[in-house]
Amino acid sequence: MPSMKGYNSANKGRSSYMNERKDENVQQIDDLIKSIYDGLVESKLPEVMKSKIRGELDQLKQFTLNARPARIAIVGRRGAGKSSLINAIFGEKRAEIGDVKARTGMGKWHTYESESGDLEILDTRGLGEADRPEEEFSHATALEEVQSSVKEKCPDAILFLSKAKEVSSRIDEDIEQLLQLRKMIETQHSYKIPIVGVVTQVDELSPKSADTPPFDNELKQSNIGEAVDVLAAKLEEAVGGQVKVIPVSAYMEFEGGEIVYDIRWNVDTLLDYLIEQLPNEAQMILAKLSKIKLIQKKLARRIGKSVAGITGAIGASPIPGPDIPIITGLQMAMVTSIGLIGGKRLDKKGVKEFLSALGVNAAAGLVFRQVARQLLKIIPVAGSVISGAIATAGTYALCEAAIAYFIEEKPLENVRNVYKTIFEKMKKEK
Repeated sequence: MPSMKGYNSANKGRSSYMNERKDENVQQIDDLIKSIYDGLVESKLPEVMKSKIRGELDQLKQFTLNARPARIAIVGRRGAGKSSLINAIFGEKRAEIGDVKARTGMGKWHTYESESGDLEILDTRGLGEADRPEEEFSHATALEEVQSSVKEKCPDAILFLSKAKEVSSRIDEDIEQLLQLRKMIETQHSYKIPIVGVVTQVDELSPKSADTPPFDNELKQSNIGEAVDVLAAKLEEAVGGQVKVIPVSAYMEFEGGEIVYDIRWNVDTLLDYLIEQLPNEAQMILAKLSKIKLIQKKLARRIGKSVAGITGAIGASPIPGPDIPIITGLQMAMVTSIGLIGGKRLDKKGVKEFLSALGVNAAAGLVFRQVARQLLKIIPVAGSVISGAIATAGTYALCEAAIAYFIEEKPLENVRNVYKTIFEKMKKEK
């Protein structure tokens, strides 16, 4: 297969978003992936292994080069907390909150921009609302407005919001409208959209005195659990399958654009679960803009474990020479991707400086491969196994070091210790 044919055909659908917003990290990953494709042409690795590497590259491209804003439809009746949840996700005031009247009018896509990336939210008229919304609207019913918007663009997931004190109040009517929306999306886009239930405003449940997160009160937690169970049972009965329901508090107060009161709770748990439901290309940017380190580290480790597995398989192969730049390229692409998740900008020089700071004088793949070859001279039979173990251990140690540096923002001395500790531990385990 020609070196660039697979690469170019796989990138025809690349989001214009990334073409417009390409930064140093993305350009670095783009260049590295191209070089790996070129390297595969010359490599004497078995074709089965080459196929696995191309599959890994496809996954990496989805997370990085094809990355686009997540598209989330937030559905719920007036007062359920749609706008509050949008603000809670960003940690700043993005959507207006209607305390008395229905505020959100025509169901429409809003693109919320930040330095870390964008998020597209379909904020809808409250289902079952009685008052006329303050904003302009173009259709007679809330459902018709939402249907019009999803014809324009398919959401990645639906968040179905229900106020904690009202999980049994007219919920059947709301769920029926939700199912109609879900069916319309499947018909229009051939996509069985995931639904996530969200119990909002749990801070208002009794006892009200326990109003500070993490709401560490036995009765409060019991009431939260009961509200979750009620909504989960109704949603699961309606959709005919299991539906995850997550309780949250999203309340914040702002003055002059600054947060002056904040009782957000469990929003990180919601985002963590939501990211897992999204297509690969929608995960990276949401993890970046959430600025929640636990979520960013989880996504980084998914990439790291995957790359470590494939470099280990390459390392275990007895083919010399041409596989070295492939291992190196994959490791550098992994480090750059983790930098991207952490919102850091670095080019090839930056990656090399990072590796050098860890005490790796050349690209890690070269070092690990050379060590393995020395061992192979001493123990010929076990050499290929040791080679693979070293490549896996070294790659994953680099992953954790990159997480420590680019996401956790630890000082370099600590990062070196992370790298050395994990590398030695994994070598012994292998």
